[in-house]
Amino acid sequence: MKLDADEKDLLESVERGEWKPAGTAKRERSRYARYAKATFKKDRRLNIRLSSKDLEAIQKRALVEGLPYQTLIASLLHKYASGRLKEV
Repeated sequence: MKLDADEKDLLESVERGEWKPAGTAKRERSRYARYAKATFKKDRRLNIRLSSKDLEAIQKRALVEGLPYQTLIASLLHKYASGRLKEV
């Protein structure tokens, strides 16, 4: 992958450890760790069919959240089943 000058500077800055996570990032990571732990025991298998468009959207959201997409789906299903998923 070729990087332009700005991208190279940014990469070098990150590698030097000049970037620190914001306080909210740590809290969010902790929150998602709890979600993953709540869905950790996986003793049943479920196969579902989704549209390609929906699956791609879920995969993009998971990437933004820093989670595997299957973990995100399991977390969403767990929240819905436990009544904690809220509509906006």
